[in-house]
Amino acid sequence: MDFLPSLAVIATFTFAAGVLIITPGPDMTLFLSRTLTQGRAAGLAAMLGATSGLVVHTMLAAFGLSALLAASPKAFLAVKIVGALYLLYLAFQAIRRGSALTLDTSLRSRQPLVKSWLAGFGINLLNPKIVLFFVTFLPQFISVNDPHACAKLAFLGSYFICLGVPSCAAMVLAADRVSATLRRSRKISRAIDWLCASIFGAFAFRILLARGQ
Repeated sequence: MDFLPSLAVIATFTFAAGVLIITPGPDMTLFLSRTLTQGRAAGLAAMLGATSGLVVHTMLAAFGLSALLAASPKAFLAVKIVGALYLLYLAFQAIRRGSALTLDTSLRSRQPLVKSWLAGFGINLLNPKIVLFFVTFLPQFISVNDPHACAKLAFLGSYFICLGVPSCAAMVLAADRVSATLRRSRKISRAIDWLCASIFGAFAFRILLARGQ
């Protein structure tokens, strides 16, 4: 099956994706807030909306980056190098600013589930950081000489989503405990920050050091 990366790549990607999934961000803030204010159904709807946004970005990244690779491997490599620099920036920001989880619990009136879904969809679809993430993170696992880049990019993006859905659903079902732990435990928050920064930095240096090969 040409769309499958090697087992070593999948193992590395699984570890990195797992850390990124549990790192607090705007989407996690949204579906935990909706869960605490409007119930688990609203939280799950927001989570599925955010997941739908990731599906769109996966397809755009897979076809867009693979088209760039087909047109110019050097241009694709340039994108990876720029992405590596961006990952270094994210690593610096994770250490400097940390992962803030600010839950909005002021809105307690029930809203249609479709509104929660649309909120989740919009927060990922329209977030430029999500675009940059998919453009910078996924290509780190694809060789510039890979003729099956499009299929592998699509697989990795889909695999990332499959890893994230059960984890995020578990967070929604245990929203009170998860949100309290992330907000109150400084040690856990900083451990996530440093782990995430280490992963960002490792992938950045990996591509920067390999660019001349």
